[in-house]
Amino acid sequence: MKPEPSPAGRPLEAAQAALAAEHSAAYAYGVIGARASAARAAEAREAYGEHLARRDSLTRTVRELGGSPRPSEAAYALPFELRGPADAERLAAEIEDRVAGAYSDLVRAADGRLRREAADALSASAVRAARWRGVGVAFPGLTEKR
Repeated sequence: MKPEPSPAGRPLEAAQAALAAEHSAAYAYGVIGARASAARAAEAREAYGEHLARRDSLTRTVRELGGSPRPSEAAYALPFELRGPADAERLAAEIEDRVAGAYSDLVRAADGRLRREAADALSASAVRAARWRGVGVAFPGLTEKR
């Protein structure tokens, strides 16, 4: 059984997990952008930029919490092969669900300004997932918690 982190360490641990999710999202959007339809390419570029901005913000947050930000991996395994635009859209929705899950954990672990920022990021990811999927989910960020 994995020991529970101390209450003081929970925000840092959750911020590190959100940072890892942002690293992964930025990588995935590089692939998504290359496979997205022309009609959705701008949306993919915008999401990529938003994930980079959140990544940079979380890097600062981890430092403020006394941690050393985990670096990005050189590459990430994608959950399935992308053969065309429909697969790119499906991957974008899945990535946004994963990011929302990480921010959901950060909302639970943090308070004050960090909690508000995490809630805003969770909401943004849920909206992007709904746009890519064409439909929203009842409790964004909790999909992976089942």
